[in-house]
Amino acid sequence: MALSKLWTIAFRDLGRNRRRSLLTLIAVALGLALLMVVHGLVAGTMEDTMQNTIRLETGHVQLRAPTYEQGKISLQWKDLLENADALAVRARSLPEVKAASPVLWAGGVLNTGDESAGVRIYGVDVASAVHEPIRQGMVAGAYLAPDDRNSILIGKHLADSLGLAVGARVGLVVVSGDGQPIEGVFAIRGIFATGVPAYDDTAVFMTLDKAQAFTNTAGRASAIVILLHRQDDADKVAASLRGEGVAAFTWRQMNEVFLQTMQSAMGYYVIMDLVVMLVVAVIIANTLLMAVFERIREMGILAALGMKGRQIMAMFLLEAATLGLLGIAIGIVLGSLGVAYMTRNGLYIGDMSSAASGLAIGTAMYARFDPPTFAGLAFWTLIIVLLAALYPAWFAARQEPVDALRAL
Repeated sequence: MALSKLWTIAFRDLGRNRRRSLLTLIAVALGLALLMVVHGLVAGTMEDTMQNTIRLETGHVQLRAPTYEQGKISLQWKDLLENADALAVRARSLPEVKAASPVLWAGGVLNTGDESAGVRIYGVDVASAVHEPIRQGMVAGAYLAPDDRNSILIGKHLADSLGLAVGARVGLVVVSGDGQPIEGVFAIRGIFATGVPAYDDTAVFMTLDKAQAFTNTAGRASAIVILLHRQDDADKVAASLRGEGVAAFTWRQMNEVFLQTMQSAMGYYVIMDLVVMLVVAVIIANTLLMAVFERIREMGILAALGMKGRQIMAMFLLEAATLGLLGIAIGIVLGSLGVAYMTRNGLYIGDMSSAASGLAIGTAMYARFDPPTFAGLAFWTLIIVLLAALYPAWFAARQEPVDALRAL
């Protein structure tokens, strides 16, 4: 019997119990749509977190002294760049570079008289585009001016937690490279909000000149932060700037732990995929088994008329394939609509993101379209559906005509 005729019979048989077929189709569609939305959210959150880290912290490329460790903030002269301005000029001369700027990092404590908080101090070139996210994120007061010597910027979360406003005066304490505490009093010139609570809780900005004078680092910088027009050029730029006494790191190298953690975490989502697909598989198997039991006499008649067991088996597999393909088509539409909604509106999580220490997660999670992943989910959904249909199809094919005709 031709495959087209078997498909016609299979499609007709699905209409015998329309409610059951419809519920099965809906289960396939909703299962695939759910997986698409979840994977879209995961992909979007990972990408947003990575981009937040790049624009607020690491840049695409960093130049540092070979002895400077990324996880440790050092103010020792041997760990700092002495010729930071010249290195920044050299970096800016490359066509791939969008902006490059020296930065000095220092750990410190901010005191209000009644309360205190651990902070990370950023000494920055306020005119550089590297720090444009801070300029654009100003919510109160004004951005730093190049000649500011006793002013700082703090994040909104930090200001709210300490009850600070523009104009308030606070104390800052740092420990110099030789282990001596240094204290100064500063006025809050402005308050910013980057949309990343973990960052806004700890970041304090001042001009690079003031930070160097305050920490007694004699014009040195912790690093040169470089932004590129295309992040794929990071390896090329790092290779061209790397030299004696200067180590160059790409955004992948600086965020290696995060990237490896996310790659490992994807294993948990594979388990979730399997659970959802197995639920769909059980529903498909149940639907086809019910159809087999209802049509045992029909199977006997078809076998008595000469239909071979492999043709009966193929007919049930085609029923499963029809349900699977229709469900996948509807699931792709529903999933795409869900991902589009989450791409535009996101899932608001508020200050919960600050619990993810060290991760630049924003106050909302946004999805993004990931066609290769979505295509893979659709493919494996169809495979699981067909595998689930094998036993019912085999059970129908092995029925003896005489026994099947005697069945009630």
